[in-house]
Amino acid sequence: MRSLLTAIREHDDAAGFLAWPGDFDLDRGDHVEDVHLASGAVLEGFAGDGAGGTYFFCGDGGEERPVLYADSEGGAALIAIGLPELLRLLLVAPWWRGCQAFTADESRELATEYLTDIPDLAVRRDHAATALGLDLPTEGDVLARLHQVATEMSKDFTLIFTPEDKPYDPLIKD
Repeated sequence: MRSLLTAIREHDDAAGFLAWPGDFDLDRGDHVEDVHLASGAVLEGFAGDGAGGTYFFCGDGGEERPVLYADSEGGAALIAIGLPELLRLLLVAPWWRGCQAFTADESRELATEYLTDIPDLAVRRDHAATALGLDLPTEGDVLARLHQVATEMSKDFTLIFTPEDKPYDPLIKD
């Protein structure tokens, strides 16, 4: 099976869309703080955003591993089970951090700002998805899945600020 990380690096359309509006950069995998998972499972930073947030693979394995996102303000959440699910989220709702209700209506409202600056957003998104070989779910489905993963599947993925042995705050609450 083809590596999605490699595919992103090989396809300018995909890398460009994920960089903006996705705010996902494979060259920013180092987190600003020393952290670990409370469970002791492996934690591997593999990408980041412009505000100092980091995407981590959790546990052993490849791109199918759960993905935890930690911001630079002490918040974290399990946001996807595997890289394909994360990329679908970033392609369909790159403004996911602004979602509080996790609905398609809320997502469309947030998209309005992006569409002002990027009128061809849907075309660019579709080109990126094609380059990565991903089918895209609806906004409602991708946001419902984000909420489900973050609230129902996250108990074993508590991120700890190592120097103080203090857990990060949940980014997404039930």
